[in-house]
Amino acid sequence: MPGTLTRPELTAADRCDRCGAAAKLRAVLPSGGELLFCGHHARAYESGLREVEAELQQDEQH
Repeated sequence: MPGTLTRPELTAADRCDRCGAAAKLRAVLPSGGELLFCGHHARAYESGLREVEAELQQDEQH
């Protein structure tokens, strides 16, 4: 897709938006916003994120 921005890989500096733990998942919302979640919160919110058709990007390093 022309003009599509790519998001960088998650690093140790990326933190969960709910609790501040290391981020393991980036959820890119249809509106273009993004949320970062640790493993625990990623599992807790995964079904809701899929319902709103968020693009889910797992941390590949862990």
